[in-house]
Amino acid sequence: MRRYPHNSPEAAARIVALVLLSDGKVCSSEFETLRKLGAERELGLEPQILPHIVHTLREELGVGASEMASRIQSLDASALAALMAEISDPALQRIVLRLCLAAARADGQVAQGEAQLVDAARRHWQLVDGEEPIGRKSIHRRATV
Repeated sequence: MRRYPHNSPEAAARIVALVLLSDGKVCSSEFETLRKLGAERELGLEPQILPHIVHTLREELGVGASEMASRIQSLDASALAALMAEISDPALQRIVLRLCLAAARADGQVAQGEAQLVDAARRHWQLVDGEEPIGRKSIHRRATV
């Protein structure tokens, strides 16, 4: 998988794209939700680049739509950690997690793959719903997807 510069709009968008693809299909409701939230602007992307990043990620994973969910879910912990490590800026992490949550919830149901990726981002970045670091005082407030 290609490497993007740390904290780049493309690296951030790839995490969102992983969530979009993690259930094997990208619904128009997910893109519509992200459009309403100004996701591309929030991530620092030019307009209409997010669909290109989703397409590029699909090509990099080298599988068809029917195998997409299982391919993403089978990413090993080190590969997933490497992708998450490309986003080290706390403000960008919160934006990405907020957008991932919105995309996952857009169709009214959160698929297992979407939940796993969101939880992986939370753990790696130590965030709760994109707002607070996980610490002793906030662990009891940890929300589930």
